[in-house]
Amino acid sequence: MQTGTRLAIIGGSGVEQLRGFSAAESVRRATPWGEPSAPIHAGVFHGVSALYLARHGEPHAIAPHRINYRANVRALADLGATHVVALNTVGGIAPAAAPGSLWLPHDAIDYSWGREGSFRDGVLLALDHVEFAEPFDAGMRELLATAAAGARVLLHPRAVYGCTQGPRLETAAEIARLARDGCDLVGMTALPEAALARELGLRYGMLAMVVNRAAGLSPEPITLAAIRHEAATCMAQVDATLESLAALLASG
Repeated sequence: MQTGTRLAIIGGSGVEQLRGFSAAESVRRATPWGEPSAPIHAGVFHGVSALYLARHGEPHAIAPHRINYRANVRALADLGATHVVALNTVGGIAPAAAPGSLWLPHDAIDYSWGREGSFRDGVLLALDHVEFAEPFDAGMRELLATAAAGARVLLHPRAVYGCTQGPRLETAAEIARLARDGCDLVGMTALPEAALARELGLRYGMLAMVVNRAAGLSPEPITLAAIRHEAATCMAQVDATLESLAALLASG
């Protein structure tokens, strides 16, 4: 493993456990922006130094718009994170974004509002405008693509992620608008998380798990039972990809 490399995994909805992760300690890490959603578990993941954080808390109880994204990202950085994999459950908008499929977003559109989205907002730190043309780190995306190929996991290599406010699901008209805007997937948590990681220089990439067709795109209603079923299907692919990623990081 490269000196100083530490993998951080941020788990979202549907991520109940991370196969292969051995936690040595749990740390409640306060930051100048408050405390993270849950204790951060520090340990080893398939031979690689790793951190795990449940984005919505333990138990899952924090709505997307109430997550303290700044505290989450800052705490991971303070504990030595260098590479971050965000695990996100999403709705599928693009025709190919069927339930059970796994995607590697390359771009995003933010439809959320009122979230604290920067460390560099002129309050605790000096105002700055961070370059964000490519919201997901290109090097991290390449690593994840290589890892998925090595694990023989079908990972769709490009997608535009639309980030909505939540916690309610979208209307059919809202999804139609996102489709017109060019969104392939819809979720509620990628932003400002990705932007905050960029500000701190973390190599941030996402594995997006499609757990349902977005509103208005399926004759079947969206149910929690169906979402849980598809999340379990996707997690088998995610586990294989992350194990392969750990091997890549370990080899340097």
